[in-house]
Amino acid sequence: MSSAAEQEAVAGKQAAADGRPAVVVGGARREAPSPAVPAVVPAAWPTAWPGTPVPLGARFRTGPDQVAGTNFALWAGGAEAVDLCLFDTPDSGGSASGGSASGGPRSGSGGGERRVRLTELTHEIWHGFVPGVLPGQRYGFRVHGRWDPWTGARWNPAKLLLDPYARAVDGDFGLPPEVYGHVRDWPEQRVADTVRDDRDSAPYVPKGVVVHDDDDWSDDRRPKTPWADSVIYELHVRGFTKLHPDIPPELRGTYAGLAHPAAIAHLTRLGVTAVELLPVHQFAHESHLLERGLRNYWGYNSVGYFAPHAAYAASGTTGEQVGEFKRMVRALHAAGIEVILDVVYNHTAEAGELGPTLSLKGIDNRGYYRLQPDARRYADYTGCGNTLYVVQPHVLRLITDSLRYWVTEMGVDGFRFDLAAALARSMHDVDMLSPFLAVIAQDPVLRRVKLIAEPWDVGSGGYQVGAFPPLWTEWNDRYRDSVRDFWRHALPDVREMGYRLSGSSDLYAWGGRRPYASVNFVTAHDGFTLRDLVSYERKHNEANGEGNRDGTDDNRSWNCGTEGETDDEDVRALRRRQLRNLLTTLLLSTGVPMLVAGDEMGRTQRGGNNAYCQDNEIGWVDWSLLHDPRWRPLFELASRLIALRHRHPVLRRRAFFSGRAHSADGLRDLAWFTARGAEMTERDWYAPAATLAMYLSGRDIPGRDERGAPIADDSFLAVLHAGDTPVDVVLPGPPWAERYEVVVDTGREEQDEPPGTTYPAGVAITVPARTVLLLRAG
Repeated sequence: MSSAAEQEAVAGKQAAADGRPAVVVGGARREAPSPAVPAVVPAAWPTAWPGTPVPLGARFRTGPDQVAGTNFALWAGGAEAVDLCLFDTPDSGGSASGGSASGGPRSGSGGGERRVRLTELTHEIWHGFVPGVLPGQRYGFRVHGRWDPWTGARWNPAKLLLDPYARAVDGDFGLPPEVYGHVRDWPEQRVADTVRDDRDSAPYVPKGVVVHDDDDWSDDRRPKTPWADSVIYELHVRGFTKLHPDIPPELRGTYAGLAHPAAIAHLTRLGVTAVELLPVHQFAHESHLLERGLRNYWGYNSVGYFAPHAAYAASGTTGEQVGEFKRMVRALHAAGIEVILDVVYNHTAEAGELGPTLSLKGIDNRGYYRLQPDARRYADYTGCGNTLYVVQPHVLRLITDSLRYWVTEMGVDGFRFDLAAALARSMHDVDMLSPFLAVIAQDPVLRRVKLIAEPWDVGSGGYQVGAFPPLWTEWNDRYRDSVRDFWRHALPDVREMGYRLSGSSDLYAWGGRRPYASVNFVTAHDGFTLRDLVSYERKHNEANGEGNRDGTDDNRSWNCGTEGETDDEDVRALRRRQLRNLLTTLLLSTGVPMLVAGDEMGRTQRGGNNAYCQDNEIGWVDWSLLHDPRWRPLFELASRLIALRHRHPVLRRRAFFSGRAHSADGLRDLAWFTARGAEMTERDWYAPAATLAMYLSGRDIPGRDERGAPIADDSFLAVLHAGDTPVDVVLPGPPWAERYEVVVDTGREEQDEPPGTTYPAGVAITVPARTVLLLRAG
């Protein structure tokens, strides 16, 4: 690799040849840049009193002599100086929902910036109390220091930086050249990130907003649903409500829309106990999407870990979004529904060395991000260009402060951690004794909420399914893959299916973990919808503009003989049957089931399996399906299965099955049968099979109820047949049962309410092709 001096010489020669404005290369100043940061000459310079280094961020309070104002505190370890920048009038940051795709300035850009030098420095925290700064004040920081990308130093006071602790953000992130700390269009691209861009970014970036929070949540009642009783519903705030006909147009796509009685009514009719919201932290749109006229829809591109994403607010973006989010949480809690946030602490929207300078990169690049040994480039365990350096105390503090804030002041009930393995890395390797996991385990607030790991990242050794410690649950992708393979009749043997149906004890039966450590899912936001899983064998992401190269090719899907939508009613009927099979399997499995919004009524993404930038009808829930006679029965089945699960503790066990007899008659809590009615042998488990029967005994369920009484329930036999022809199945006789009553039959479009057909034990019944039967044993 070239030295800094060599790169400096290259850049200097290039600048002279092109007649380019000033640059800074390798930390050595060349000539005055043009256009430079404009001098700010306010009518009256505000002054900062010393204030306090804690809490971090902007906190409105009364100072000495009961003077109202705001205390500002920013960790910037290696900085030489910090300027607080106050903005009096709206500028080109604009409303959160507007702005040009290029992020160019609009009317009012500039907007009366006033700067206050923070002169107090305590333990690497720059702080000051500014009297007269009230809630609603828009602000940012400019941080001074060396420009030397070769050593990881990327300070550039020309760039206005978002406070990492900002409670609200006003405006949207466009990504014009001025927002980059380096000269993005430098002709020698291999050194472009080392050439400093001294143009002012303030007109092009949103601002933090001072928020006064005096809500004590005394009127809120958290549902506190036990893990074993939980049914999770993954949804997108905007996509779930955008097309809902019973939500007022002005509330669609917002927190207020999700709080509307029409939205909550659907959730309660379905019976879910928690919503898992795709990211609602303030996020930015990637430049390559803006250039194609698209936007980041999912939100896995965070830039503000304390601020609810402003574009989802109907009430305003200068602090009003905070109150609107809280009202949404209260409304869901009142309906008995918990709120879980999908959070992205593994990386930020600043990407790699060629990414924009929005916040942490300009505050202290080396202090916040993992860098490669040469320090110029970033260590990337996330596939998004950067990875937060979580082992650093101030980074760990940022994350845990954010988590506690969302629990204590915003009312949420838990978190799903995107690429959680990246957070669990110590110096390099994933470490289940890492500082992050240790801090969470002892934190008196965080250890009491629901914690879900996406237990992998893209780095070496990043796949950690089953490895997270007690207290954590995990997205179980082995469940997803096994169930998909079984129903397309592609499992080499049935061992995997047996483990997944019964709680994945091979993964989680250690260290005091329980079956609910497994969050079972067949689909998630990332991948095919349930309907597309049975309609497409190949991804169709052409609308993303990436040549259909994005998105996984490992879909484990089956299109039932025809790719895509079809008018062939036989194919359509088979697909609906497969949807019933997949939903029934999920909701009868031991563990915590997770559904994706719209799957219960046949939502389609037209074959796309990576709709991260489809903020349109592809990504939104189509509510007309709920009234379509072809799809309404699917919703009714899902609702009925969830109700069945709530009624029967044998379907939501708090302890793993033992497989041992608990009584003299030899009845075990879990037993497996072949189609012949015989218990499965070791040899049977290692053979491919299209039919599997699982017996769940309700006689001896471990644990006691809230009053200390033993838990007893009905017993059930679940028969899963994935073959393409009917099969005769012998129903096990005593001690398992004397008779069996059909409770669920996925071979039927409409489900009869019990009592259903009853069969004596020991007889052979014909199970149609591709069918699940759930029978109550009596």
